[in-house]
Amino acid sequence: MNRAARLPWLIIGGTLFLGLVIAGWMAPEFLSPPDLEKVAKDEFGQTVGGLGFFEAPPFGTNEYGIPLHELALQGASIVAIPSAIAGLMVMALATLAGLVRCADIGWLDTVLQAFGEITGALPRMVVVLVIALLLPYDYKYLLPIALVWALLASPAAMDEAAASAGRLGGARFVEALRAHGFSAGRIYLYHVVWLNLRPVIVRQGADVMMQVVFLEIALSYLALASNAPSFTHAESLNSWAELLYLGYSWILDRHLGHAVVLSLALIALTAFIAQSFRLAARAR
Repeated sequence: MNRAARLPWLIIGGTLFLGLVIAGWMAPEFLSPPDLEKVAKDEFGQTVGGLGFFEAPPFGTNEYGIPLHELALQGASIVAIPSAIAGLMVMALATLAGLVRCADIGWLDTVLQAFGEITGALPRMVVVLVIALLLPYDYKYLLPIALVWALLASPAAMDEAAASAGRLGGARFVEALRAHGFSAGRIYLYHVVWLNLRPVIVRQGADVMMQVVFLEIALSYLALASNAPSFTHAESLNSWAELLYLGYSWILDRHLGHAVVLSLALIALTAFIAQSFRLAARAR
């Protein structure tokens, strides 16, 4: 894929992610108070759900009359920064593994392989749940969980980056470029990382960023379903899992189908951002 084809995807992915960050920054600290004038009622005046997209723009309300866009904004504030940090962490570790393989630093390559084998053998969800339960109540935020997930996901990224560097020729590739007079900085940063390892590094980072968002939704949904305190955010905030949880009421013939549509749209948006970054980083 040439540069002209990759650039639009970079702009799209970057713009959407920036929008996600801005949405999180604009999130209210607390939800609006209930407003029973903004709920759906039956012929007997009983509340049967929230108002839909067109009845209470932009995204309708829940069964208490609270605008759903406030829940969406708060959910963005929970996931935007931690998911980005987790993705960058995986990208950094993958870059390190690829550079070490090209630099032919034997002892460090062995250390990284041992780290990958040990870390990769751990069951991710079990470790994440243990960490989430061990965190003090006042520190139940997504970032430490996201970092643990990134650490557990990094062996696959490191192995793929090291394998790509090995197929490139490793130390022989570097020696050949040095013989042509290229500086070490240009060889490692441009020829190795940018031209050859970039697709692997960005794809792995985008995947982990998306996984952290899905992980947060899963943990928050688990907490909601069991009526337990949240694992990932303060009690004053609401995850996108809250929108999915409203789907249970929709199944019970409540007027909350718009909440499910909004939650699925947000999940699809996250996946689309990750895919945009993957396409933007594809090799020529």
